[in-house]
Amino acid sequence: MKKILFLLITGLTASASYSQDVSDALRYAQDNLTGTARFRAMSGAFGAVGGDLSSLSVNPAGSAIFNTNQVGVSFSNQNIKNNSNYFGTQTSDKENSFILNQAGGVFVFKDRNPNNGWNKIAIGATYENTNNFNNNVFSAGTNPTNSVDGYFLAFADGIPFQNINNQDYRDLGYREQQAFMGFNGYVIDPVANTSGNSQYISNVPEGGNYYQENEVYSRGYNSKVGFNIATSYKDRLYFGANLNVHVTDYRRSSSFYEDNDNALQPYETISNLRFNNELYTYGNGFSFQLGAIGKVTEAFRLGVAYESNTWYELYDETSQSLNTTRQADGGQPLNAIVNPNIVNVYESYTLQTPDKWTFSAAYVFGKSGLLSIDYAVKNYGNTKFKPVNDTSFRGLNSDISNSLTSTGELRIGGEYKIKQFSLRGGYRFEGSPYKNGTTVGDLNSYSGGLGYNFGSTKVDLAYSYLERKSNQGFFATGFTDGANISSKLNNVTLTLLFEL
Repeated sequence: MKKILFLLITGLTASASYSQDVSDALRYAQDNLTGTARFRAMSGAFGAVGGDLSSLSVNPAGSAIFNTNQVGVSFSNQNIKNNSNYFGTQTSDKENSFILNQAGGVFVFKDRNPNNGWNKIAIGATYENTNNFNNNVFSAGTNPTNSVDGYFLAFADGIPFQNINNQDYRDLGYREQQAFMGFNGYVIDPVANTSGNSQYISNVPEGGNYYQENEVYSRGYNSKVGFNIATSYKDRLYFGANLNVHVTDYRRSSSFYEDNDNALQPYETISNLRFNNELYTYGNGFSFQLGAIGKVTEAFRLGVAYESNTWYELYDETSQSLNTTRQADGGQPLNAIVNPNIVNVYESYTLQTPDKWTFSAAYVFGKSGLLSIDYAVKNYGNTKFKPVNDTSFRGLNSDISNSLTSTGELRIGGEYKIKQFSLRGGYRFEGSPYKNGTTVGDLNSYSGGLGYNFGSTKVDLAYSYLERKSNQGFFATGFTDGANISSKLNNVTLTLLFEL
């Protein structure tokens, strides 16, 4: 079916901001652990280690640890399973995807003059898939209290009836569109059929026992291309900087179904409905990183790195439809289909994600192996939609500040070498970004891997396991009930490295 594309001419910024919520901000503020197999096997604890293509994403000074030119490519297979519990009903869904996870190279230029302390410059470029959005979540169960009618009532409340009655969907702002959908789908009615009325009632019969299903299918990625330069002073101090270009492409398709067997009222009532929503967000951004690594002794190293805010310019496109079945007392079922066949194309907006500090330490046991630890701090409450003086963004940014908090991320990794073989392991913990600790819970991850050095070619393999619990409402407004989700992610990464 051909879609009609149009641009809202009035209320552009306000209309776009109404479609945002806290979870949208968090989606682009969080990065998954990605990179080379060696990096992933050690849970990303490379801030003071360097010498790995993915270490540049933690501390840009890490490229100056290289002694030779190196290029590499990494591929990953990701499997994520989501177990849902919605009012006691257990369901599960899973998604498997194969991606190009990382690619890049570092080129080292040495000064052979022994009197020059600044004896090395490294230049690098890397591509990282920082977040794989491919995911499926299905939840189902019987809600004993609340119906999705609360969603439409929340948007309609306060809107004059004349603003949605006999109006064209494309001429309305986001809030009015939601009220329009509910009214034309017979989910809600005005209290009084007058143009000045701004109060509405539900046509969903009361009494509880609402069977509900919620399906969310997402696809897409967040990627980063980093350009790196680093130098070393007498092979004791290392300094580096990155300039990063970010690209995001996110698609989400959600479908909510509800039916009930509640007693019919003396007017037409809704017996079931299906509400479909499509979201496409795309755009780009930039950030920079600064880092330093120091050798306290030949074996002991310390590192510190700063990653700036990422400034995204994003675009949203949305579409929706509503199908309902209603039945008068003793009458035949009547179907209503509200499908505007419209794609809302909104004006661009800016999202500023928080900055991050990483503090690192590592102990290198000569050629036998190493132990490393990183601790990163990030305040998710500083995420902001801009322009901040916009009325709607001001309220949303206040919600972000009130909901999200500063959190720490701990990464521990180790490596042991037996001739050409390397054995690796790691652990990662990240605290909940939410103040309540339950909307998105703590993250725990375990990893392991091995590698073989053929000389000028290296092959590395890694396995990582991640688990995290969450409970996010099916909708952000009006009807905020949601399922308890336990997500378990398994990832296998293969890396090929070549010294030039």
